[in-house]
Amino acid sequence: MDPMYRIGEALIGDGPELAHIDLLIGDKFGPVGQAFANGLSNLSIGHTPLTSVIRPNLMTKPATLIIPKVTVGDLSDASKIFGPAQTAVARAVADAVEDGYIPKDIVEDIVINVSVFIDPSAEDFRKIYQYNYGATKLAIRRAMEGYPSIEKVLAEKDRGTHPIMGFRVQKLWSPPYLQVALDLDSKEAMARILNDIPDKERVLIEAGTPLVKKFGVGVVEDIRALRPSAFIIADLKTLDVGRVEIKMAADATADAVAISGLGTIESIKKAIHETQKQGIYAILDMMNVKDFEAKLSQLPDDLKPDIVLLHRNVDLETYKAEKGEDISEMTEWGNIKKIKEIIGDGLIAVAGGITPENVEEAIDKGADIIIAGRYIIGSRDVRRSAQDFLAHFPPDPDNMRLAMDEDEQVN
Repeated sequence: MDPMYRIGEALIGDGPELAHIDLLIGDKFGPVGQAFANGLSNLSIGHTPLTSVIRPNLMTKPATLIIPKVTVGDLSDASKIFGPAQTAVARAVADAVEDGYIPKDIVEDIVINVSVFIDPSAEDFRKIYQYNYGATKLAIRRAMEGYPSIEKVLAEKDRGTHPIMGFRVQKLWSPPYLQVALDLDSKEAMARILNDIPDKERVLIEAGTPLVKKFGVGVVEDIRALRPSAFIIADLKTLDVGRVEIKMAADATADAVAISGLGTIESIKKAIHETQKQGIYAILDMMNVKDFEAKLSQLPDDLKPDIVLLHRNVDLETYKAEKGEDISEMTEWGNIKKIKEIIGDGLIAVAGGITPENVEEAIDKGADIIIAGRYIIGSRDVRRSAQDFLAHFPPDPDNMRLAMDEDEQVN
């Protein structure tokens, strides 16, 4: 039988006294036991491990080693570890046994290694104790129950926000979205409009081609300064040297880059490959591409765009009809259903002729991203115009989440 090897993590609290616990639980004669023995015998300045005791001369069971994450610089720092943190961890371990998270009959066979974070500016010993007790007990429970499941990780990976970062990285995991195209030639107008556009997860911001041409791709950074958590698209309409342009956009913190579908298949493949390398979205703009279904079909499955942008084309239905093709599922932007079959999990963005009055029709026909430009940026009341669109959208995905971030099952 393989030795036990469990991993747990938890963060609880607020302010300098908050507790962040990482721990390993495993057999004495397995890798965790070896790490326990090495930690207890190989000391390092400022990070001296110590056994966890409930009180002097009463070690907890299973035997538990505390490893300070933050350098212990003086006796003041040491008193926080050797006092409230040490007791908190020890009692949390003992209570985990009493509550049944750790079976009582294995306490002599396993050990626990606990990494403890104590901010040097922490002062309130009661909070240090309380937060470290709660975090340790929660981390033990998670370790023994295998939390989180891979389903939880995959569901949360594009939704979670790390509080210390101070901003969120948005992914397009729950369409539909409203994309506001800033087709402007003035940074002052850009700033004024961004100030009026609702700061919502459903709203994507596009650095329009005129902005990029006049001020360079660095204009994305100007938008980012005004909207740190926004999903920002750089409308480069890349035709050639896509790798260079896409890297420039990624360096400027763009979340997505628009590539022209008029380019050769080879240039499109190279551009999409670069977006994958940079970790951003590839938007393939099908403006003026006559048979975009055929062009998309030429791209290999691993180099399909994340988003296909379709423009309103009043001649498209006639063109298809003349070729004798079925037009029963056609929209004014093309056969959205067919394109989704070609690109798999990709999204469809539509532009041209969309107003608040027909936005729901576009969404019903399969559009994931609705692009609006002049209706919003040319309005005397930008906020009201944007709200006219958003009234037809669901609430922000984040508002539909459970009230608690940690949704472990309660029996």
